[in-house]
Amino acid sequence: MVRAGRRDWPGRPDRRIIRGTVDPSFDFNMTHRITPTSVPAETGEPEFTDLTPAQCEDVLARSHVGRVAFSHGNRVDIEPIGYVYDSGWLFGRTSPGTKLTALERRPWVAFQVDEVRGWFDWDSVVAHGSFRTLEPEGSEPDIELYERAVARLREVDPAMGTDKDPAPFRTMLFAIYVDEKTGRRARMRHR
Repeated sequence: MVRAGRRDWPGRPDRRIIRGTVDPSFDFNMTHRITPTSVPAETGEPEFTDLTPAQCEDVLARSHVGRVAFSHGNRVDIEPIGYVYDSGWLFGRTSPGTKLTALERRPWVAFQVDEVRGWFDWDSVVAHGSFRTLEPEGSEPDIELYERAVARLREVDPAMGTDKDPAPFRTMLFAIYVDEKTGRRARMRHR
């Protein structure tokens, strides 16, 4: 039996299955290749520049979904997360599980967020920092940080923590203190 995606040797599929039949005319070698005709027809040349710290903060503040990378065992994992940014802190919610266990052992993370408008029209920010869970009790600074996170997250999702919460299983609040942030931008430089 031949299944979709079966390969005779690594990286070289030999056939494609369409509704149970083999389509011998399908060229797997061309399906994901970028060719000049697949690049948007824009005039000029792409220009790549660094973002200033203020521009990095603007991108972090405008966006609400990013990716957090962390070390787990003998590998690095990356997961999408919803968040809000507030003066050097990323706040979010998650569910108890493997990610939290891994982050309690190794709290150092990388976080990335992108604003993509086109092939050569994007901004990307990478932040490095440390992860911590937030609790409604503890020292006064801990309680203040927890309350700040709740207030900021409710600006994006007013139903959070209520009986109308769309994700009531996300019971853990977290914060990532951003130690360092860098960003890149791509734009077309018109001739």
